[in-house]
Amino acid sequence: MKLLETYILRRVGQMFLVALLPVLAIIWTTQVLQRINLVTDSGQSIGSFAMLATLILPSIIPVVLPFALVIGITQTLTTMNNDSELTVIDAAGARRTILARPILMLAILVSVFSFFVDNVVEPRAKTVVRQMIAATYADLLSSVIEEKTFRKIDEGLYVQISQRLAGRMLKGLFVADEREPNNELIYYAREGAVDDVGTSLIMHDGEVHRKTPDGNVSVIKFDSYSFDLSDMTENNGQATLRASDRDLGFLLHPDPKDPDYIAKPGTYTAELHRRLTDWALPFVFALFSLAIAGDARSHREARMHPMIGALGLAFTLRWAAFYVANQIDDHPIYIPILYAIPVVTGIASIIFLNLHKRLSVPLALRNRTSTVWKRAQDRVLAATDRSGGGTVQ
Repeated sequence: MKLLETYILRRVGQMFLVALLPVLAIIWTTQVLQRINLVTDSGQSIGSFAMLATLILPSIIPVVLPFALVIGITQTLTTMNNDSELTVIDAAGARRTILARPILMLAILVSVFSFFVDNVVEPRAKTVVRQMIAATYADLLSSVIEEKTFRKIDEGLYVQISQRLAGRMLKGLFVADEREPNNELIYYAREGAVDDVGTSLIMHDGEVHRKTPDGNVSVIKFDSYSFDLSDMTENNGQATLRASDRDLGFLLHPDPKDPDYIAKPGTYTAELHRRLTDWALPFVFALFSLAIAGDARSHREARMHPMIGALGLAFTLRWAAFYVANQIDDHPIYIPILYAIPVVTGIASIIFLNLHKRLSVPLALRNRTSTVWKRAQDRVLAATDRSGGGTVQ
């Protein structure tokens, strides 16, 4: 690789990382905070939560990579143009491939890495996450619920205990079961225990208050009563794998006996074709970023920052691919369209690059954007003047 190509690769790579890491950190933080209830509601240790937070990261990386690459390429090329470096490169008679080769090499590496994360790392991480959450729910009643505290352990099911003893023994049980709207139940018991397999709560010396839809309440006393926990432990204790949790090998050759595949075969088809197209987006995004920002331009030329146009096109293509992939679930006819999105965009970008044409936002849209931007600036200045931000006499 030539010295100039190494220089361009280093600058684009640095800007790519500068754009990637903060955005990745922000999105990762928001995703982690959405799962903070795993600690607060189920009593898991901070170590379990840290592991869960780490396993969330692979699902975010493939989404952020293409946009970070667009920012890295357009910002670097715009800076080089403002510093007249692109003008000097053109004046020296250098071929345009000197500029494109290092950027496309970086884009290929990012695409391969995205394919590896999306098809190998992410499915395994999602499987472990589902198993962790399943094990948390399975062990919730017998070891997590605190004494003298109401806890919601399932939708419409609340439990309080007065004291926890050794051997799964519980004192002063209160259970409110509102999972069936037409049959509200409240259980009181002096003592109880969860059986060894965790599927039943055996309560002793208590009573059941049953409220019917017409408002009548019946009270039944009991010496011993078994409260079924199988729906909460057995089903939740076994992780059900979805299409997004499967590796590429399973998607290519799904097990015809798999219950989830039998119930929703369309989701597996959609997930397969999504995996086979999403990895190419970094390379395609790099192509049209080059077509937008890869030529030398005069400083006197009034134009929108190339990053705005490139990111706008990137978001449009990403949304189109996401929408079409979701439609494949019920309408397989969308499969060719999903592949056409990156292919047509890539071919169009290559044509613009070979013809030395500038891929830009249409003039009408640029003028409209400039008008909106100018109006926004005028409103900010007017608001500043009204608040006393004028000059001091």
